[in-house]
Amino acid sequence: MTRPSNGFSVLRHRNFALYLSSRTLATLAVQMQNVAIGWQVYALTHNLFDLGLIGLAQFAPFLLLILFAGHAADRYDRRNLIALTMGAQLLCGLMLLGFTIAGLGAVWPVFAVLVLFGSARAFMGPATQAILVNLVPAESFSKAVALSSSSFHVAVILGPTLGGLLYLAGPKTVYMISSTLLVAAVVMMSLVKSVKQPSNREPATWHTVLEGLRFVWSKPVVLGAISLDLFAVLFGGATALLPALAHDVLQVGPTGLGMLRTAPGAGAALCSIALAFFPITRRVGLWMLGGVGVFGVCTLVLGATASFVVALAALFLMGAGDMISVYVRHLLVQYETPDAIRGRVSAVNSVFIGASNELGEFESGLTAGWMGLTRAVLFGGAATLAVTGAWAVLFPVLSRMDRFPHEDKQ
Repeated sequence: MTRPSNGFSVLRHRNFALYLSSRTLATLAVQMQNVAIGWQVYALTHNLFDLGLIGLAQFAPFLLLILFAGHAADRYDRRNLIALTMGAQLLCGLMLLGFTIAGLGAVWPVFAVLVLFGSARAFMGPATQAILVNLVPAESFSKAVALSSSSFHVAVILGPTLGGLLYLAGPKTVYMISSTLLVAAVVMMSLVKSVKQPSNREPATWHTVLEGLRFVWSKPVVLGAISLDLFAVLFGGATALLPALAHDVLQVGPTGLGMLRTAPGAGAALCSIALAFFPITRRVGLWMLGGVGVFGVCTLVLGATASFVVALAALFLMGAGDMISVYVRHLLVQYETPDAIRGRVSAVNSVFIGASNELGEFESGLTAGWMGLTRAVLFGGAATLAVTGAWAVLFPVLSRMDRFPHEDKQ
């Protein structure tokens, strides 16, 4: 890591400050909703498989649309795309509120809303990843990445805790407040001035849509970095099982569940703040592999403990390890990618991230239904460690990588 620098100086750029505020509020709202959705679904069915379906309902439309969303992020104003997708998330929150007020007696309406949410997120992901480099000067980009990540994880910290506390007053309270936050997020994103990006009017043919995938395949270091996250977190997605762990193993209620969901974000936020002041500049490949390894070890601890405090500590360290991997991967992908195809490459990256999260949640629910809750978490941690070791061998360029590509490649 380098000597400390002023990690908050990047906030002097108006567009970045507005974008950061908007994204933080939207993330806070979605995290609050996630607690309510998970607890509602499990309270209705007490079925571990249904917890996995929450992830699948979001990932299926995401997977179908993401490459076209990447093309859209290169062709249209990324600011407008983000504002529109936040508006779609607001609509989802209002629909969940309406279902709850009407008296939710089945889970299929929730899954239907999550399909719409996954569709909106498909278009939001590439645009949010690709726009950041357009909002700040090149010399401030690494600070912007770290601060953006820290604010995201602050929202991940606060959102579940607030969601758990507000759920004590009922799920409709959670949905009302989260919808209000999304209104504010849409307004702030609309205030961001149009940012300069290359003009791309290519039609959405298979050739142009798949340009990002061809680019990633041609860059072993990029392919290795993003596929590491895919397979490691795919097997280690124990967060989908937190409602069951909270209820059946740790024996805590909605507030305890909120704290458990908060812990990874707390670890990630503190780690990302440290990275804003002490950015990683040497042995970046080993840092990334080490971060994923920590994630796997802590998943094993989570599966082996019945202590609420130990579970919180394991989740905290999981978040810190994951943050190191995310930080290195994001900088690496953005530095390697020309801006003209940044949206499409970000779409490919989003596919890998989405698969590791939502599809990982489905895998966790399916495995838990087959193996049992505790064994499924332990299996996930062991598989994550196995993937980390395998990728160090399959992609030696990662373990040997010392520095990031020069920033003037952007």
